[in-house]
Amino acid sequence: MFEIATELALLLILAAFCAGMVDSIAGGGGLITVPALLLAGASPVEALATNKLQGTFGSATAMATYARSGHVRPLDQLGMAAVAAAAGAAGALVAHLIPVEVLRIIMPVVLIGVALFFALKPGLTDDARAARISPAVFGLTVVPLVAAYDGFFGPGTGSFYMMGFVLLAGYGVLKATAHTKMLNFASNLGSLLVFLPLGATWWAVGLAMAAAQVCGAALGARLAIRIGAGLIKPLLVVVSTAMAVRLLWQAMA
Repeated sequence: MFEIATELALLLILAAFCAGMVDSIAGGGGLITVPALLLAGASPVEALATNKLQGTFGSATAMATYARSGHVRPLDQLGMAAVAAAAGAAGALVAHLIPVEVLRIIMPVVLIGVALFFALKPGLTDDARAARISPAVFGLTVVPLVAAYDGFFGPGTGSFYMMGFVLLAGYGVLKATAHTKMLNFASNLGSLLVFLPLGATWWAVGLAMAAAQVCGAALGARLAIRIGAGLIKPLLVVVSTAMAVRLLWQAMA
């Protein structure tokens, strides 16, 4: 039934549920699922392709949950989503040109900066602030940069989107979280379309993980909507720090 032993597949399904819940609140679900897939015996390409398959379902579920609650209007983000999808695909296409070792050194520093920003900056609530750049400039600068990064590497994508929305677009924490999901979905989808022709996707495992991602993402988004910045900020700090530690450990291994 599965491409791997059933007991390993069940562990991956559990990992996907946890990842969906965490990702829908603070981003960073790939920190859970990609290492789990590698430990289950997937090659790096198989792990990335399968992760994009199941992650696309999770981000779509989180997006729909936030939209139903009125925290985001997906139709208003179609332009940015198109940019994110194209940039995600481009990132996946050039993945082999970027030395992963370089990213593993740079990204922990950036992620620690994200964690410190959300942990120490006062006044980060669900209330909106004045925007520093226009939506058009945001869509042509921040969105393609983060989406391309998502296509060729991935950890921390949701955190980077959220920081951009809070710091540059002036969004409150909950609104920023809601608005990251369609862009995350789009960049996931764009990179997935690049991976599919490679034939590296574990379809049975990936779809089972996708079902678990849907459940986890729906639960996580509902918790974020109910609690708001009081849940999102500390979890974002924890997830960003954990990703930084994980990448540093990999770089030094």
